[in-house]
Amino acid sequence: MKLKFPVIIGLVSLIVGCRDDILPKPKAMLRLDYPTASYEKLSTDCSFIFEMNGESNVKLNRDCSLILDYPTMKGSIYLTYKPVNNNLDTLLIDAQKLSYEHVVKADNILEQPFVNTQDSVYGMFYEVSGNAASQSQFYVTDSTDHFVTGSVYFYAKPNYDSILPAAVYLQRDIRRIMESLKWKK
Repeated sequence: MKLKFPVIIGLVSLIVGCRDDILPKPKAMLRLDYPTASYEKLSTDCSFIFEMNGESNVKLNRDCSLILDYPTMKGSIYLTYKPVNNNLDTLLIDAQKLSYEHVVKADNILEQPFVNTQDSVYGMFYEVSGNAASQSQFYVTDSTDHFVTGSVYFYAKPNYDSILPAAVYLQRDIRRIMESLKWKK
């Protein structure tokens, strides 16, 4: 049986005509919406209290170190408590060294002193920009008994452009922790 020419053309047209045209995708920006932060006091048996974002999950260790985990942002805020025992200089040097270890990958590190004389909380906030492992860090102390450090880390390899919205959100939270921290009497 011989196929006629019009039938062959019809079959070829049917096969070629049924595929989707390839179109370029329009330019768009990734939209990341994070919930509005609602803060609540976190009170533990530790020597300090502070306000934390209700969106975070708290993991408390025996030594009063904390991890505030943000699973939707794939990031965490790590807080470490150390008692001051005539070692304030060492604690300050270690906290500053930790912040400046990121200078290799960071584009800029902005230092912002923090002083709350009413509650005896003194420290420094570090805002790190660039592909550093941590975008925000701080330390606070009362200069005599207590010392707390905090830092933001993400689960993924740092790519500043990609994590910037989450980094800004967590930066606000870490700043709120620092500003609301009070020592228990």
